[in-house]
Amino acid sequence: MERSKVPLHKWLYSMYLLVTSRKGISSMQLAKEIGITQKSAWFVLHRLREACGDQLETLRGMIEVDESYFGGKEGNKHKKKKLNAGRGAVGKTAVLGLRERGGSTLAFPLADTEAPTIQQAIYDNCEPGSTILTDEHGSYRDLDGLFYRHSTVNHSAGVFKRGIASTNSIESVWAVMKRGMHGVYHKASPKHLHRYVNEFAFRLNKGNVKRHTLHRLDSFVDGMKGKRITYKELTQ
Repeated sequence: MERSKVPLHKWLYSMYLLVTSRKGISSMQLAKEIGITQKSAWFVLHRLREACGDQLETLRGMIEVDESYFGGKEGNKHKKKKLNAGRGAVGKTAVLGLRERGGSTLAFPLADTEAPTIQQAIYDNCEPGSTILTDEHGSYRDLDGLFYRHSTVNHSAGVFKRGIASTNSIESVWAVMKRGMHGVYHKASPKHLHRYVNEFAFRLNKGNVKRHTLHRLDSFVDGMKGKRITYKELTQ
């Protein structure tokens, strides 16, 4: 909030709206709610999203892992912007999600979904001895061994639960995130996507409705310590 011309009470109300809105709040809506311009509201929201990042938690126990893709749909793009390289993940950014059953959720964009990239992300964020639960994507192979136990479900065969194995919990995270991205924010560039992902993960963890609203706001304030991003950094 350094050098901000937006009054403190409007910052606090913005925090409240962002942490209590299940699918997020657009800059247009925030501008109307607190009486500032859309441009200023966009800047306020990105500064708050910056505070949602760097949740340094190591997951343990049973951890569901899945990847999803975010970005514009090829069919909805103007002819000049279409990549004409197929469907599915074309032109989208991969995001990896890890959800500890009964615990926290981590999510972040990836450069690719190759085995070395995904497995390194798992090693960096999951405690050895944990059970990793995934679908049968090839990048998850060879996880079962020295560091982890690994159990899978075969979605292509119509199997969504096998014993303890399922990815239903992390997929529910994607459902909420995609409703917010498409219905509230409409689009997010690869440059800013990590902040939107941080926002949704923060709301699941620190902004959980089971916590008192003031405690949720306390977590937001704690996350702001030592962080600052300028308008120039956001737009250059």
